[in-house]
Amino acid sequence: MRKSILIADDNPGILEVVSIILESEGYEVKSTADPQHVLQVKEDPPGLILLDIWMGGTDGRHICKQLKADQDTHHIPVILMSANSDIRAIAEESGADGFIAKPFEIDDLISKIQTIYSSGGTGK
Repeated sequence: MRKSILIADDNPGILEVVSIILESEGYEVKSTADPQHVLQVKEDPPGLILLDIWMGGTDGRHICKQLKADQDTHHIPVILMSANSDIRAIAEESGADGFIAKPFEIDDLISKIQTIYSSGGTGK
């Protein structure tokens, strides 16, 4: 599995800080604030997607479900991010491979990512 990550969040601060930290951990990082870009990952699929569940009026749950239903993208692990208190249930319902509640400790995020990479693609 490629050690590459696509971060999708409409908060520029999160995109910048998380990108810098993950790059310093050796990951190749791309980021987007446009949820529709996430659905275009077939061309150059990342090893993992960090996906905010609410950005730009788009529900990340539906994006996750679309990725998991598509034969070309179903294998890409998705970690949902949200300040929603029901993030665990939302992640399970949408087929995500993991979740992290905002605000999060960066060490917790890195640990979650490493667990998914070491388990071959699923953090469940």
